[in-house]
Amino acid sequence: MHDGTGRIVVQNLTKQFGPVAAVQNLSFTVEPGSVTGFLGPNGAGKTTTLRMLLGLVTPTAGIGLINGRPFAQLGNPARVVGAVLEAQGFHPKRTARNHLRVYAAAIGVPDSRADQVLQLVGLGAAGDRKAGGFSLGMKQRLALATALLGDPQILVLDEPANGLDPEGIAWLRTFLQSYARSGRTVLISSHLLAEVEQTVDQVVIISRGQTMYYGSLDQLRDQQQGRVLVQPSDTGALVAALREDGISAIEQLPDGRIAVTGVEARQVADTALKAGVSVYGIQEEKVDLERLFFQLTNGQYAAPGQYAQPVGYQQQPPPGYQPQYQTPPQGYQQQPPPGYQQQYQQPPPGYEQQYQQQYQQPTQGYEAPPPGSQPPPQDNPYGPQHGQGGLGGGA
Repeated sequence: MHDGTGRIVVQNLTKQFGPVAAVQNLSFTVEPGSVTGFLGPNGAGKTTTLRMLLGLVTPTAGIGLINGRPFAQLGNPARVVGAVLEAQGFHPKRTARNHLRVYAAAIGVPDSRADQVLQLVGLGAAGDRKAGGFSLGMKQRLALATALLGDPQILVLDEPANGLDPEGIAWLRTFLQSYARSGRTVLISSHLLAEVEQTVDQVVIISRGQTMYYGSLDQLRDQQQGRVLVQPSDTGALVAALREDGISAIEQLPDGRIAVTGVEARQVADTALKAGVSVYGIQEEKVDLERLFFQLTNGQYAAPGQYAQPVGYQQQPPPGYQPQYQTPPQGYQQQPPPGYQQQYQQPPPGYEQQYQQQYQQPTQGYEAPPPGSQPPPQDNPYGPQHGQGGLGGGA
């Protein structure tokens, strides 16, 4: 029998897939009464760890215990731990209620439990709908309902917020926190710290299959102090005054401001006032947990941030390459052939005389207009005679 504590213990867990070490010497403990976030980038080994914990993958070394026992030794495990690793295990033609009744019969709970968990996850009105027509968020809720059928002491959920809308995420947060406050254990995985920051109490951060951090969120925040950003009228005078007060963690920023670490904005403002330095702007910069998360997991699948050229691409021409169009081929004549200039730049013999006779001499019968006369008006297709009496006129 298990000890009934609701504790999850992972000790030196390792999994090797051929040459790939998916999990390396991983250790942590999940206590009851709290929500623990199991965090890491995609491919860090989170799902592999959960599958080993649930007896679906045999570890290369180490052990994962639930209530002091391996999963296979729990007897009726659905009454101890409810798990969701993939929200896809549904027959598309089976209704949500019938899906739950099949699982209820398998673990030995009455059919009425199916209706209870449907209401619990907000799918009471969708119990008679076929699971194949559910959205991803509704499938997540149905998978959670399946995990809750045995009223388990422990919940293990892999990416439970995937596919949920903001309302669904808020509901899930409230549900998991109330579930943990009842003395039960909740372990959820995610690749985004911001996604679970408002939900979890403890975090286990892994990268490359190794533990990078294990502890509370408050302890994680304490690893990096906040800063005060200030824009003074005299940077040198304020820095000197701060150093006189024993403050040495001062950094000059490119925008002209200074960043003071480990102090409050009030202390910086008081120091500036005593030094006679005007302050044009001051703000406190809070600790960014997402940035801490990236620092802990940086580099596993880092991308260059720029478009990479394909393998074999040569930016410079290979040795011996000769430009085809910059240098004219052999035999090409840059100068025009003989007779070219005379043919097109100078008119042929007799051209000028013919042109002058044709266009400079008036045609036969032409009479010059009398002095002071005006040329006849040209026909304007947009004039009044065409029905337009000015701008915008006519109808």
